Amino acid sequence: MAVLSESRLEISIDPGYLRLKRLIDVSITVVLLPLLLVTMAVIAILIRLDSKGPVLFRQQRLGLKGKEFTLLKFRSMYAESDDRLHREAIKRYMNGDRLSDDHNGANPYKLQNDPRVTRIGRLLRRTSLDELPQFFNVLRGDMSLVGPRPPLPYEVEHYSARDWLRLAGKPGLTGYWQVYGRSKVDFKTMVEMDIAYLQSQSLREDLKLIALTPLVMLSGRGGA
Repeated sequence: MAVLSESRLEISIDPGYLRLKRLIDVSITVVLLPLLLVTMAVIAILIRLDSKGPVLFRQQRLGLKGKEFTLLKFRSMYAESDDRLHREAIKRYMNGDRLSDDHNGANPYKLQNDPRVTRIGRLLRRTSLDELPQFFNVLRGDMSLVGPRPPLPYEVEHYSARDWLRLAGKPGLTGYWQVYGRSKVDFKTMVEMDIAYLQSQSLREDLKLIALTPLVMLSGRGGA
């Protein structure tokens, strides 16, 4: 059972749950690996044909308790793109500002028409296929299949003590926010969704979120 103390701002996670969660992470990833490798090979070819640059994009992220690790993604932007646009979008998002100019749109917190994104990158981002290499992060133990999304260091620089609770567990490929929120919810709501997930510590909920994720990917709902 998770314990959240408002005075100490901590979430205590049961070691037994973590061991079973790790077993599920490795087992599911190994079973999916043949299909993943074939899919990733096709995506790698498409990226090569679409634009110059490496197939994989490596980025420093913060994981469990703020530990830094190298996150793997398929490159969805033109090589050597400037990150100033994203830094500014992160600040606006954390301040509760909309990122979309379309006030009637379904994804108010999605940065639209980013000129840095390639043609194939738009498809990869919409379907979250750009995140498939993170299964290797799961095998390495940097990430879990289910958990909060790993933030960038320059995002965490602006975290409050409560925001830091997102880092009480390993980051995940999918989770509450990824399935039920994404570009539809603001930053504070995302934080509360992640805290609620970390408090629940339910393997049943983990499996439910894993099962729902392919449907979210196919629909492209809220994809960044």
